[in-house]
Amino acid sequence: MVHRKGSQAKRLTTPVVLLVFSLLSCFVAFVLSLLCIFAGSKSGYLENANLLTLNTSRLGQSILQKPKGVDPDSKLGQFVGAVEGEVNGLVADIAKQLHLHDFYSVHLLDYCEGFYTPSSVANNTVHPTKNVTHCSNRTASFHFNATKVIQDELKSDISLPDLDWPSALEDGVGTAKLASKVMFVLYCLGVAATGLALVGIVVGIFARRRLMAIYNVVLTTIAFLSLALASIISSTFISKAVKLINEVGHHIGIAAYKGHTFLGMTWAATILVLFASVAWTYECIRRGRVDKMSRAANKEARPWGR
Repeated sequence: MVHRKGSQAKRLTTPVVLLVFSLLSCFVAFVLSLLCIFAGSKSGYLENANLLTLNTSRLGQSILQKPKGVDPDSKLGQFVGAVEGEVNGLVADIAKQLHLHDFYSVHLLDYCEGFYTPSSVANNTVHPTKNVTHCSNRTASFHFNATKVIQDELKSDISLPDLDWPSALEDGVGTAKLASKVMFVLYCLGVAATGLALVGIVVGIFARRRLMAIYNVVLTTIAFLSLALASIISSTFISKAVKLINEVGHHIGIAAYKGHTFLGMTWAATILVLFASVAWTYECIRRGRVDKMSRAANKEARPWGR
């Protein structure tokens, strides 16, 4: 009898531990999802958790490589002459001369800009770090248009064609806009479903009812699908955007880098909420079997004819 009670206690205790872990994983997924949305919402706030970084500190190096093609009496020619005087064996820091920032970090709701310190040029003793000076206003429909941002900041007497700005970057603006909107909607849906699931899991741990288990399975599944789709779209978008920028922008000195921290956060949230969904699917099946056994036991206990 004692052994039987011990076995029954073990069968009851193990799912509770599993469900507590599902609560913790769901909570962490909720926090990570929120951070994916609001990273970079102000200067210095989770700056490294960006989708991608556009490095423009070398922008304009092509005009230094082809000075003979520039009229020395033109405004652009005079500008080239001024910058050439500051070359110290490396490509000059032209971005500041063009009134541009060294980098632009793209986030889900905005972008941040700033300069590399102590220098944009890396060597054996110096590794540049980001110094964010400004972030754009947060908007739900935000999408980063590199062409417009760079053109707006350029000196008034210099245009993007003067810098051989690739038109392929402008062609992808429509795709970037659509991808940004879809990602935002999916992350919001994932956060909402995960938040509601947190409440349901707390209730479900104490009120061991199959209805609560079904409720949590539905919410955690919705959260998983939303975050999984958002992670897939963001990963694809980041990879293709970085590849395109590096391919068409290399000759004018621009480069792009993936936001590995953001990718780690979004996929970690997806995996954690998947664990919660699996845990509650198990609890739903187990709860159904327990209820079925209880009904069978009650039926056998009834006197005949009642």
